[in-house]
Amino acid sequence: MESVLECLPRGSRVAILRLRSLGDSVLTTPALDILKHARPDLRVAVMVEDRFRAIFEGNSDIDEILPPEVGALRRMAPRLCLNLHGGTRSAWMTALSGAGYRAGFGHFRHQFVYNVRIPRAQQILGVERKVHTAEHVASAMFYLGAPRCEIPRAKCGTGGGTGLQACGTPAGTPVLHPFASIPDKTWAVDRFLAIAQHLKQSGTDPIFIGGPGDDLSPFRAFRTLSDAPLAEIQQLLASASLFVGNDSGPAHIAAAFGVPVVVIFGASDPAIWGPWRTASEIVTAPRGIAHVETGQVLDALTRLRVHA
Repeated sequence: MESVLECLPRGSRVAILRLRSLGDSVLTTPALDILKHARPDLRVAVMVEDRFRAIFEGNSDIDEILPPEVGALRRMAPRLCLNLHGGTRSAWMTALSGAGYRAGFGHFRHQFVYNVRIPRAQQILGVERKVHTAEHVASAMFYLGAPRCEIPRAKCGTGGGTGLQACGTPAGTPVLHPFASIPDKTWAVDRFLAIAQHLKQSGTDPIFIGGPGDDLSPFRAFRTLSDAPLAEIQQLLASASLFVGNDSGPAHIAAAFGVPVVVIFGASDPAIWGPWRTASEIVTAPRGIAHVETGQVLDALTRLRVHA
């Protein structure tokens, strides 16, 4: 039986619905690499909200970035619409895409939308362990017909930004990100300050970064970059010497650039959300992130042989 990719005529259009989420967007890019290597003739579009567009800009595996609008999807006229988001909105957009092949994972809601139902990643990969998010997304490409291969590192473009010049930050700067989406994923302020002080005493001047609504005032003794455009954050992380932070989107961006990362985990599972294919250390505590000690992170820096 022919796979979906084998059935697509040469030059067919493929729409990938990602919609939102910084970390998920970054960890979608290895799957796009696999798809484009399998069928370089396909015209691949990613549908994503504008605030995450910079993740995909400049990526040679992507031919077009679409706004999350049904009209844009219909005008593209995809032969294959692959929903990687899984929510109600993306399901209805898939249904209205006009695509002959409408694909989504079998655990998604609104299964009537999909005429290609993708099994569990464990079934596709032939494993029964937890799978990383990058493996989960890549497994969809294998099911659709891409040859099995090693799943590559994620990709992030710098989006043509001027981050280093804009914030006066030289290459090789350690970057600290002390924020996360929920308290159970957020390490204590005073412990981040202790790590920053250690780095400064070791001869480097770290910079703290934060997004919209993040309060960087507790870190004002150090350099900070607040609410910068995503392209600027990407350029800063692309030339960083080190990333230390909570489990969050910037950690995945740093990993995509091959930066050594120390990620402090709380509520989320490192087996599913850990740094993908970069030198890394994961720091946890059995009783939660509030019980992760400063010494654990300093030890992680030593294991990474980061002396800055």
